[in-house]
Amino acid sequence: MAISIIGVGVGRTGTYSLRLALNQLGYGPCHHMEEVLKNMDIQVPLWSETLKGNTNWSTIYNGFKSAVDWPTAGFFRELIKEYPTAKFILTERNPENWADSFGSTIYKLIEGRDKAPEKMHNWLNMANKVITKTGFPEGLDREGLINGFIAHNKAVREIIPEEQLLIFQVKDGWEPLCKFLNVPVPNEPFPRTNNREEFWDLVNAGN
Repeated sequence: MAISIIGVGVGRTGTYSLRLALNQLGYGPCHHMEEVLKNMDIQVPLWSETLKGNTNWSTIYNGFKSAVDWPTAGFFRELIKEYPTAKFILTERNPENWADSFGSTIYKLIEGRDKAPEKMHNWLNMANKVITKTGFPEGLDREGLINGFIAHNKAVREIIPEEQLLIFQVKDGWEPLCKFLNVPVPNEPFPRTNNREEFWDLVNAGN
């Protein structure tokens, strides 16, 4: 089973909500950084090798129908070649709001990774390399984060064929997503989750 839907929006753009939505629409299980955190012994070495150019996508995504969030979002150039018929979803939000959210969660976690429990070091070091590859090296100020965010989204638009790409904001709900995937709109509200407090709860669950 190969994945058929790939989210290429970076973390803090509603990727967790999108994951829940894809699961609900029948495109689950959906791979997300939480899966890496829960299965560090298996997933971290695979992604670390991928960063070196030794890719094994079928093993990384074994059992998954879709993937969103980092690490996936950092490899959209490679993934469009590996899965040329897949549908891609770019989750976006206001760049300034994104920079504030990312800066107070993921970027802060990466910056303080040396103080994290030892068992999380390999995961955080891998995540740092993926995030750097995506255009967000350590030491950026708020303006640098905003510029990197805009640049990533621009690159996705340039590389992924327009007919295979949905530009999506989770605030828009089910309709554009379901139209893109050609599936009925559920009666339930679109899932909205993983605010900044929930982010730290997820991280602490991996300690």
